[in-house]
Amino acid sequence: MDAPTRRPWILAAFFILAGLIGWWAAFQLTVEKIHLLENPAAELGCDFSILVQCGANLSSWQGSVFGFPNPLLGLGGFAAPIAVGVALLAGARFDRWFWIAFHVGVTGALAFVIWLISQSIFALFTLCPWCMVVWSVTIPLWWSLTFRNLAEGVYGSAPRRFGTAMRSWVVPITIASYAIVAIIAQVRLDVIAYL
Repeated sequence: MDAPTRRPWILAAFFILAGLIGWWAAFQLTVEKIHLLENPAAELGCDFSILVQCGANLSSWQGSVFGFPNPLLGLGGFAAPIAVGVALLAGARFDRWFWIAFHVGVTGALAFVIWLISQSIFALFTLCPWCMVVWSVTIPLWWSLTFRNLAEGVYGSAPRRFGTAMRSWVVPITIASYAIVAIIAQVRLDVIAYL
């Protein structure tokens, strides 16, 4: 009988939780977009002030950069970490190519989120609440997956030690990432003045 393999239940649970939270935010944005399509003058539940709102983001060209509403990407994309997390909890083991493909997808999501953050702050001058939820789960999802892949040798043996050391730093690095976004938003939008 084969020795039982250790299941990465903390990482798996995080993937599921991040995926569910991100999916819910994308769903809420989709619902709000439907409200706007039905009535362009509708008051959205996520519009709290001229600064904190999602209406401007959803109505802009940046809100449909690929020709369809961005939240649809989240509805499909956040299913991936949920599925991977559930599979890991069930004992699945994935090949190297799978982890690379998953990492490429999450890296694409992070790049898109960084672009959306810049557009929201520098072009639209808003902070979209549901968008910020998507940002807040995509950032640690990328860090945790990146350090996991490095530590597990997905990219060869050379970065293993670095990945292993950095795994315990996911939370502080995520908090630092959030702080960078918050500082940029404060400097550009003077968020505190609107509180």
